[in-house]
Amino acid sequence: MNRPEREAAVRRIMEWTPPQVPPELYADVVRRGGRMLRRRRAARRLMWMLLCAGVVAFTVWALMVHPWVEPPSETTPPLTGW
Repeated sequence: MNRPEREAAVRRIMEWTPPQVPPELYADVVRRGGRMLRRRRAARRLMWMLLCAGVVAFTVWALMVHPWVEPPSETTPPLTGW
């Protein structure tokens, strides 16, 4: 496709008028869109609540177990100079 053909194709696309949307479709779209937004908002809140619960659970576990402290030795040190 050469340049004049591409320009002609673009002009045809730009001059084309989109079909008319039925007026009763608008209310249906608004209803579905509102429902989708509510579901998305609820999912986002649930994810934030799960994240916060995980952070709290990890914090409580870390404060109880102290994973940063070295565990006590399982063997006794050698006795020298006896």
